[in-house]
Amino acid sequence: MTSEFAVEMRDVVKKFITPEGHEISAVDHVTMQIKNGEFFSMLGSSGCGKTTSLRMVAGFEWTTEGEVFIEGKPMGHIPPFQRKVNTVFQSYALFQHLTVFQNVAFGLEMEHVEKEEIKQRVGRALEMVQLTGMDRRKPKQLSGGQQQRVALARALVKTPEVLLLDEPLGALDLKLRKEMQLELKALQQQLGITFIYVTHDQEEALAMSDRIAVMSHGRVQQIGSPVEVYERPVNKFVADFIGESNFLEGRINSISESEAKVFIHSLNVELIGIPISEGLVNGDEVTVCIRPEKIRIVEEDIPNQNIFCGKVANTVYIGADTHVFVNLYGIKLKVWEQNFISRLHSKLYAVGQDVCLALAPENTLVLKKD
Repeated sequence: MTSEFAVEMRDVVKKFITPEGHEISAVDHVTMQIKNGEFFSMLGSSGCGKTTSLRMVAGFEWTTEGEVFIEGKPMGHIPPFQRKVNTVFQSYALFQHLTVFQNVAFGLEMEHVEKEEIKQRVGRALEMVQLTGMDRRKPKQLSGGQQQRVALARALVKTPEVLLLDEPLGALDLKLRKEMQLELKALQQQLGITFIYVTHDQEEALAMSDRIAVMSHGRVQQIGSPVEVYERPVNKFVADFIGESNFLEGRINSISESEAKVFIHSLNVELIGIPISEGLVNGDEVTVCIRPEKIRIVEEDIPNQNIFCGKVANTVYIGADTHVFVNLYGIKLKVWEQNFISRLHSKLYAVGQDVCLALAPENTLVLKKD
């Protein structure tokens, strides 16, 4: 019976010895279950353990503790070429002296596949990645996006059950990277195979993934859909790493059913009607999180509505949005306003201008203080 999960990591630990002789845990008791046909991303900054986790799935590294399963089978010390996975690297790792056809066919030739079958399979792979007719070119005659497609075709030609992608778009410019994100996602949906994608780019993970594992210091902080990790981060690290956030330290003054009153120390004010997470009780010290795009600048102060007034400290025009920084009782809050009206003057708000900010309760998240 086929396993429900394409890949599982069960309580996996990977330790390395530093040149100074110290032992460090690059991956620290990580458990993940990645479904068949899922686009799953591992997201985190450099050194968080995401690439090491991917390499253990590929077989390039072996676990110190725990086990990796592919289609329900423990991998143990099974070498990479015996695992039904293939990897696409950031550097593409193409053979510069070989043609596109020869690069894509290389793995099949190593397996002594018949020449006619190689021709058919390479042709199908190049068609998948929209490179038909370029089979005689050398990598140096291709653009960065085309070279990335060759690396994809070389991985797909062997029909892996799982495709591993280690920051494959990192070398591309911003516009091409965004185009390739859409192409990769469409290709994954067309093929229906499992993609495991490693990236440090939050927007990239949000745009492409069915689910995301946010990692830090070798541990998984949260696994969820893009909406879940953005709208309902489980801790301050996730809220801070995914997108932008304002953080206010406070204390729960009272709880009524699922709502709370939270006293904000720095502002010496109380937020009312705030949705509360399970496990929080009266008197808990908490961190209040609110996204800049969810704060509204309003005309006037309305009592008892979580509206607070301050002065504009700075504005930054970035095209689609204007970033407004507001001094509020000595605390600077970030507010993103969409530029939905075309205008030639960028500064809708002047430095020193009095403004009021509305913090809607439904957009305000209360997290247990770390």
